[in-house]
Amino acid sequence: MRALMNRILWLAISWICVAGCVSHAPKQTDAQLQRFEFQKPEMGLPFRIVLYAPDEKKANEAAAAAFQRIGQLNDIMSDYDEESELTLLSKTAGQGKAVKVSDDLWRVLDRAQQLAKESDGAFDITVGPVVQLWRKARREQKLPDRENLAIARAAVGFKNLQLDQKLHTAELLVSRMKLDLGAIAKGYANDEAMKVLRSHGVTRALVTGGGDMAAGDPPPGKKGWRIELAPLDVPNAPPTNFVMIANQGLATSGDLFQHVEIDGTRYSHIVDPRTGIGLTDHSLVVVIARDGMTADGLSTTLSVIGGEKGRRIVEGHHAEARMVRNVSDRVEIFETVGFKKYLQDK
Repeated sequence: MRALMNRILWLAISWICVAGCVSHAPKQTDAQLQRFEFQKPEMGLPFRIVLYAPDEKKANEAAAAAFQRIGQLNDIMSDYDEESELTLLSKTAGQGKAVKVSDDLWRVLDRAQQLAKESDGAFDITVGPVVQLWRKARREQKLPDRENLAIARAAVGFKNLQLDQKLHTAELLVSRMKLDLGAIAKGYANDEAMKVLRSHGVTRALVTGGGDMAAGDPPPGKKGWRIELAPLDVPNAPPTNFVMIANQGLATSGDLFQHVEIDGTRYSHIVDPRTGIGLTDHSLVVVIARDGMTADGLSTTLSVIGGEKGRRIVEGHHAEARMVRNVSDRVEIFETVGFKKYLQDK
């Protein structure tokens, strides 16, 4: 299911050869670098690493360590794994227990709560009970039962997740609460994988998980990584675009494939935590930020509240964003002022 969800967000990456790409002689160190590409399923979707290294041995060692790190994070943050740290934490909901969490889980919970406060709950990792109902709704092609939805909504609310900044503990104050980090964990995993690559001396790299990515230094002889952004699949939508990024995170959110149509209404897999209902507008959001986790969280936030309402939040994180929506058969485009500086000619 997650692999399908992330098809919408998949970015085609335009890889450019090193040889013959620049008119001047490359640096000695760059001339020795070779391009390597690796792919492995993690977190229910394919993760891809493209890197430049002096030899295959160094490339293999760096990539293996990065994938190991991603797998470690999946063991911590999966809401599918009954033994993950996240699931075990959710099982303490309503029991009056403040649970000490790992450094990794703490960083993600803390960042998520900050974004929840900034967005007045438009971003909310306590949305798990409602998300589970909508997963079932997509499988069965029918809306969630009203009574079950009301029960699930009663367990949702970021203010019911209490974090202790000194002790690094988390307490879920209401029974039936269930945390879902699907809107932020992939970005963090990409960031951490990039850190591992750098620790192995590999700085020219790109890590992608679905439609989220973390970019390191550019490929040799280039100013950045050239990324192709898929267009919204509706008439009159803007054509395919390309952006150039380096040492940044990029994330996309949307519903090109992961949605369900019930009684003539299209519902996205992205759920508004404030209403418990899947979004009904057809949209595609792209965010470029200082790191993958920030981009990941902001892209979902914009999907929920829209570009104009989300502008302050995006700019507060020194990020740039673009949102294309099809509303009542009319295409609307929102861009922050600085997004255009990343756009590239085809």
